[in-house]
Amino acid sequence: MTIDLRSDTVTHPTPAMREAMFAAPLGDDVFGDDPTVNALETKAAQLFGMEAALFCPSGTMTNQLAIRTHTRPGDEVICDQLSHIYLYEGGGIMANSGVSVSLLPGERGKLTPALVRDAINNPADPHRPLTRLVSLENTMNKGGGCYYTLPEIAAIRQVCDDNKLPLHLDGARLFNALVETGESTEAHGQLFDSISICLSKGLGCPVGSLLLGKRDFITQARRFRKMMGGGWRQAGFLAAAGIYALDHHVNRLKLDHSRARKIGAMLEALPEVQEIYPIDTNIVIFRLPESILATDYVQQLAEKGIRGVTFGKHLVRFVTHHDFTDEHLAELETRLKSSIGLHN
Repeated sequence: MTIDLRSDTVTHPTPAMREAMFAAPLGDDVFGDDPTVNALETKAAQLFGMEAALFCPSGTMTNQLAIRTHTRPGDEVICDQLSHIYLYEGGGIMANSGVSVSLLPGERGKLTPALVRDAINNPADPHRPLTRLVSLENTMNKGGGCYYTLPEIAAIRQVCDDNKLPLHLDGARLFNALVETGESTEAHGQLFDSISICLSKGLGCPVGSLLLGKRDFITQARRFRKMMGGGWRQAGFLAAAGIYALDHHVNRLKLDHSRARKIGAMLEALPEVQEIYPIDTNIVIFRLPESILATDYVQQLAEKGIRGVTFGKHLVRFVTHHDFTDEHLAELETRLKSSIGLHN
């Protein structure tokens, strides 16, 4: 048995999801007549109380489309220094939009109103780029799956309103946050000008993300999607998986969180684990001593059939997901116990 904790993107469609996919009515999405894509976009927009949505292959594309649509070349985007849009999207902010980035030192990747306010450039100063967009990430991947609450977001929203700035959300794992806080999708839709949500992480779809926003914004983003080669044809097969996931896979995310916390308890027993980040959702990040490289440790875990990823020179990340069961959890504990003392 291989225990794959590299990411929640490794999930496979469930049998019921596959049935929904193969039963989906199809059209041509570039022509706008794939009924299942249209149904998914309408469903997602209504879920968040937003006007429109755009179905895309990846969260990187939805984030990059949002930045491209909100900004113009020479502008600046404010985000945390640990943000996915900066670290893990291939330099797309510069390459796709021609804008610079103001990187802020948030707490576990979370910004505060004061940090945002102080980072906004004076628009009358010709030496500085125009601050044009603020982007948050929820949950925060590099922060160990921590999340913003509605009051925290609302305070940042107020700073944006005071300075006439749009607010974007990289909500790749937003539903993980919502099942913990009990907050509503509609309330989040009221606070953001655009939201990216991923279907292929905790929700278990094979591929796909959605960009949400006002109708004119999504119309423009659709044009940029075409420019980037993101138009697709009979995408209803994939959209049907998204509809199924939104209907059936949201509430079960709490199981992933519970299992992640149990993994944290297992790691506490390992002498080589120096620190475990607080486990708020489905991400477990732990620190090794300086004498152990994360690359070596991950390799040793792989030899025991445990797959994780390096997250820094001495950091390792595990992510739970719906293909990681209680059986896997029990086997993981057995294998981790047998590893004690092998990494010192």
